[in-house]
This record gives sequence, structure tokens and C-alpha cells, in this order.
Amino acid sequence: MLSAEELLAGSALTYEVRVPADVLGQAATDGSAQTVQLRPLTVADLQLVTRAAKESDALVATLMVQRALVDPALTVVQVAGLQVGLLEFLLAEVMRISGMAVTQPELRAAVETPLARAAFRGSMQGLRG
Repeated sequence: MLSAEELLAGSALTYEVRVPADVLGQAATDGSAQTVQLRPLTVADLQLVTRAAKESDALVATLMVQRALVDPALTVVQVAGLQVGLLEFLLAEVMRISGMAVTQPELRAAVETPLARAAFRGSMQGLRG
């Protein structure tokens, strides 16, 4: 059986993530990938993000990245000033290391379920009037 220490140890991990030069855009001077250090989100982080989401849906991605970014540490305002492609890349990495990512095969399988197909078909009929 896992101990409390073993369960909590994962939240203390950090991951070095390579940011591809094409995601950085003009910030990449020599075309090489640069790295950032991220940590997984905790339940406390998600509670904070959820509370903020009630105020503004736009803050969700910004807060998730800001809370997970260890090095360089950025403020919420600084993260909000990132180019959208970079924010999306970092958010996907945060979700992956936090165990919240859905892989393409999992997404494809979910979409293929009879319930999902029925829901999609029903929503399309509603659009046709």
C-alpha cells in the first residue's frame, strides 16, 4: 500500500520541457529549442483556478500555466502577455505532467462511443431546425 509521503511526492516533482523554436516564434534567435521547468498542478492549484474561472473563463489557461511554471517564474500578467501558441503549448504540457491530458487515441475512442455519436447527431439535427 502507498504511504502518504509516496502519494504526495509527485506534487514536488519538476519537469524540464523543451519548447520548440517554432512555438517561440521570434523569441528563438538561433532556431534551437529552449527549455522551461514545470511542476504538476495540485488540488489546491485547481481549486484556485476554479474559483478564478467563476470570475473570468479567460483566466483558466493563464492561471494553470502560471501556477505550474517554476523557471522562469512569471506573474499572471506576464503569462497573459505570452503569444497564444506558446500559452497553448505550455498548457498542454502542464495538463500532460499533471495527469490531465487525453491522448488522440483516447479522444478518438470516446468520440466513437454510441452515446457520443447520438449526442452529436442530435445536436446537428437541432441546428437544421
